[in-house]
Amino acid sequence: MRKKWISVLCILGTIGLMGCESFTDKKEAGQAEKELFAMDTYMTLKAYGDNAEEAVSKGEKEIQKLDELLSTGKADSEISKLNESGTGILSQDTDQLIKKSLELYKDTGGIFDISIYPVAEAWGFGKKEYRVPSQEELDRLLPLVDAGKLSYSEEKKELTFGQEGMKIDLGGIAKGYTSSKIMEIYRKEGLTGGMVNLGGNVQTMGKKPDGEPWKIAIQSPEKDGHYLGVLLIQEKAVITSGGYERYFEENGIRYHHILDPSTGKPADSGLASVTIISDDGTQADGLSTSLFIMGKEKAEAYWREHRDEFDVILLTDDGKLYISEGIEKQFSSDREFSILKR
Repeated sequence: MRKKWISVLCILGTIGLMGCESFTDKKEAGQAEKELFAMDTYMTLKAYGDNAEEAVSKGEKEIQKLDELLSTGKADSEISKLNESGTGILSQDTDQLIKKSLELYKDTGGIFDISIYPVAEAWGFGKKEYRVPSQEELDRLLPLVDAGKLSYSEEKKELTFGQEGMKIDLGGIAKGYTSSKIMEIYRKEGLTGGMVNLGGNVQTMGKKPDGEPWKIAIQSPEKDGHYLGVLLIQEKAVITSGGYERYFEENGIRYHHILDPSTGKPADSGLASVTIISDDGTQADGLSTSLFIMGKEKAEAYWREHRDEFDVILLTDDGKLYISEGIEKQFSSDREFSILKR
């Protein structure tokens, strides 16, 4: 077991209080910051360099564009139209997300499945009208949950659903894709450094103005003001999934939003949270959900198979903390933790 102590925390958590619409726009010479609400979460964009203000403005427009394109809650979005018609020619962004989603579906053995949406709707997670569906209802909907039934033509950029009633949701990967797109904007604008925090999904480029790496605090499921630890990173996405993020309670039982496509129920894998650290925000987003559903043993095996692509932090339900060896020198915590070796 290893134990390190945190001396200084630079916490980048969810911005603002739920239900409180607080928006700020800060500008100084060589830097800019913007806080906004989109994709059903509070977000922060920070940029440093001569074109910081322009980069943040373009980043905000990119977020708004992707929100309009991908939201299942907006009737005129591309995803809603696809779900309505069951087929369609994809825009460039949606095409990239569908392609990556289907790659992850195959690579995770069907665990990452964007066709889970009919079941998510049954639980009320789509419109936040929460309820516990009966087993009979889940049994009726589960045959619709199979991304293998999606017919995708990369050449034509066309997607067709293989069964009536199928619907997709890219929410398990969209924020990571968005953060990566903003990093592309920052690089094109020639920034010295920048960060985007999409409701706790963090991605960075370059360094902070003082030349130091970014300090990213990993949230604890207990929400007691403590953190699992702090990462020092550069040019990385850090994305966490856990059952504590979105949930509802009924008859004293908590039901979270990360659904296991094999059961149609909230995943009960023995993991409390999973954090993925990767160069690729899209990959990090999809894998944080997937490894959470897998559970520790399978998640650890998956990491070993793909250890050159990402690092991982796993917290079990009984409070045991594990980190992959690639971030051993960058991670600090006042908790004991074990190192996952290759």
